[in-house]
Amino acid sequence: MSKPSIQEGRGALLVLVMLIGINLRPFLTAIGPLTERIDGRLALGMDNLAWVTLLPLLLIGVGVLFTPALLRLASPHQLLATALLLLALGSALRFDLSSGALLIASAALCGLGSALVQGVLPGLIKGAFAQRVPLVMGIFSACMMGGGALGAILSPQLASQLDWSRVLALWSLPVLLALIWLGWRVRLPVVAKALPPRGEPRLIGLPRSWLLIGCFGIINSGYGIVVAWLAPAYMAQGLSAQQGGELVAWLALAQTLSGLGLPLLAARKLDRRPWMGLAILLQVAGFGGLWLAPEAAPILWCLLCGAGLGGSFSLIMVIALDHLPDPRRAGSLSALMQGFGFILAATGPWVAARLHHLSGDFAAAWQWQLGGLALMSLLVLRLNPLHYPSAMRLPAVPAVPESDAPAPLPAHSNTPA
Repeated sequence: MSKPSIQEGRGALLVLVMLIGINLRPFLTAIGPLTERIDGRLALGMDNLAWVTLLPLLLIGVGVLFTPALLRLASPHQLLATALLLLALGSALRFDLSSGALLIASAALCGLGSALVQGVLPGLIKGAFAQRVPLVMGIFSACMMGGGALGAILSPQLASQLDWSRVLALWSLPVLLALIWLGWRVRLPVVAKALPPRGEPRLIGLPRSWLLIGCFGIINSGYGIVVAWLAPAYMAQGLSAQQGGELVAWLALAQTLSGLGLPLLAARKLDRRPWMGLAILLQVAGFGGLWLAPEAAPILWCLLCGAGLGGSFSLIMVIALDHLPDPRRAGSLSALMQGFGFILAATGPWVAARLHHLSGDFAAAWQWQLGGLALMSLLVLRLNPLHYPSAMRLPAVPAVPESDAPAPLPAHSNTPA
């Protein structure tokens, strides 16, 4: 087989980014609209059902933290193949669910698969698309949120024809498509397995790393809360499972559009804060509507929450990569942010379940997220790109306008790892 050109290699990698993104959320978003059926058979209760969302987020966080170390032992190709196999196996295990423990175990496998993906891909994107990071990260986020929309809207529809556990298992099929594409067409860049250069500070000890972790955790805590409890909250008010799934789909659709659109708008300047501020305001409006007037305009509240969550997720991923010029170090910072950030985010669905237990409704859950957004708005003010070198303890460099010209890919291997 002839060596692929730089452009062909970049195109194949972009298709892989899209296929993988689509598969990172259906295993989560399919659960909410089917909550009543799942609880009816497995009798898990609200607190135990929260673990189906909480545990994957927690394991994504823990797993992402280990990804930089794993990249010194295995190639990106091997890690992504392992990730896709875990996602496929986790969904396939749901084919004939007879216990809550098996459902939670399947969620754990999917969470570990997602962890490997989200620890490996940002560094690859930074290296292969250096001058187009906002665009490609936007595409990745849009595909991820679009996959979430498909999981939410198709699962209750299919459950009217098939057993709900069979429906959950069907989400293993698109994972196999991504795995086939990875083995057939993609030749990933060779990543140097080296320790950080002498004199560079450890990322975990930098205050800026923890600021990014806080922002990422608040964003994904909100996502975990709405994915787990939006449909049940409205089903408690009389909506059907199908209608609850449609609300989650509206939320995910807005996430998809905003996850692509806001990074593109923000790409014109390195200072992404005005657009992050807009994303926060959209979330405040959406969660405020869910709290104060849930029945007045549920679709509007879902659209506002989704637009804010999708845009802020994409932007914080781009901002993390902006902080360091070296793709390997930038990927490590992204992994650190996602790792501890997802661990923080995992508390969201559990806190929402406990607040529901104490208050009897979901208003307190939306209030909890609004409090987190107030804190995040203060943190975002500190993300001035002029201060990135000093925040990361790097030598100051003059500002260079971003270019639309594609950057050359790193060296490629001719054989799959």
